[in-house]
Amino acid sequence: MLQLNLDLKAWRKVRLLCGVDEAGRGALAGPVVGAAVVLPPGVEIAGVCDSKKLTPCRRQELFSNILTKALGVGVGFIPAQEIDETDILTAALKAMRRACERLALRVEPELVFVDGNQKIPDLPWPQEHFPQADAQSLSVAAASIVAKVLRDRYMRQLDASYPGYEFSRHKGYPTREHVDCLRRLGLSPVHRRTFRPCAECGNVEVHDIHIT
Repeated sequence: MLQLNLDLKAWRKVRLLCGVDEAGRGALAGPVVGAAVVLPPGVEIAGVCDSKKLTPCRRQELFSNILTKALGVGVGFIPAQEIDETDILTAALKAMRRACERLALRVEPELVFVDGNQKIPDLPWPQEHFPQADAQSLSVAAASIVAKVLRDRYMRQLDASYPGYEFSRHKGYPTREHVDCLRRLGLSPVHRRTFRPCAECGNVEVHDIHIT
C-alpha cells in the first residue's frame, strides 16, 4: 500500500507540490519519458502506486483519474539518438526537467519531489530526491503512471512504423523476444545503439544500463 508520508509533510508547508518520475530507462529502444504532476493537497486517488506494480488496464484507469484531478501535468520525451549522444542518466534527468518546465507553463511548483538518487540539474525550483519515492509519495507515483502510460502508447505507435520488432508487446525492453528480433532484423532507427545487446549488432561503444 502506498505511504503518503512525504506528501503529507510537504503539504503542511506548500500547496503546489510536484512529483516527478521517468519511464523507459532500462529499454533498448524508444525514448525515455519524464512526467511531472501537481495534485491538490490532500487529494485521494485510490490505487495509485509505483506504475511497475500495476497492470496495463489498471494503469490506464488511474491515468485518466490523475488527469482529471491534477492541477497540472507536464511531460518530456528524450529520443534514442540523444540518449546515445550522452548517456541514459543524463537523458532521464533531462526528460524530468523538461516535464517540470512544461508543467510550469500551467502551474509553477513550489517544491519538486524527484524519484531517484540524484537531483535534476538546472531546475529553477526547490527540489528533494528520494530513492523509491514512488512508494512514499502520491505525487511521484502519479507521475510514474503518467510517464509509463504515455511511453507505452508511443511504443505502440513505433510498432506500426517499424513492424517486426513487436514494440507493442515488449515496449522496447530487453526481453528474449526483443533480443531475437534484434538478431534477426538488426537495429531500427529508434534503437539505442550504445546499449547492450544493440551494440553487438554494430561496431559502437557500449554504455551499460544503470537502473535506479
